[in-house]
Amino acid sequence: MNASLDIRPLTPELMDDMGAALGGTWGTTCWCMHPRLRDAQMRELPGDGTMKQRRRAAMTELARKPYAPGLLAFEGGEPVGWIAIAPRGELGRVDASRATPRVDDTQVWVIPCLTVSKAVRGRGIAVAMICAAVDYAIANGAPAVEAYPRAGDARTGDDNAYFGTEPLFARAGFTVVRGPIEGLPRNWTPRVTMRIEA
Repeated sequence: MNASLDIRPLTPELMDDMGAALGGTWGTTCWCMHPRLRDAQMRELPGDGTMKQRRRAAMTELARKPYAPGLLAFEGGEPVGWIAIAPRGELGRVDASRATPRVDDTQVWVIPCLTVSKAVRGRGIAVAMICAAVDYAIANGAPAVEAYPRAGDARTGDDNAYFGTEPLFARAGFTVVRGPIEGLPRNWTPRVTMRIEA
């Protein structure tokens, strides 16, 4: 791993750094609440601000929990990456999606999304974050960690890259436990279920 890479659990004090790591419109609009809440739940978030402000406030509250909702990567003191990690049951949209049904009854933790700043991509930061997230989940009692990346190794635009690729998770030690699901809408990205055991 890059010796200058520092990967830390999200705390409320690091919310501005999370915003910087997410970058772009989708990141700081979503605040990584999309995997956790379905549309109706999103609309019911408390607060008087915009949806963006309410999502940030909700993520800030999650960062106060005994275990963080994700990890931030810093290089040279600058935030360069974000990875979400949580028990599957806390990821309502993931748990309900036809694209990511449960494989079995294992109480897995899930990595629903990750991002690395464009300026530092291709240097192993994503793999380092995945490995750190797995270690964090296992340290907090996870028997296994799953991810649902894009099947195969075809490249895609940034808007579709947040759940990672099959080769990326393979480099971090994950194996495929279920291939792409048949019968989903044709415009849905084919995804595989990958897992690593504690």
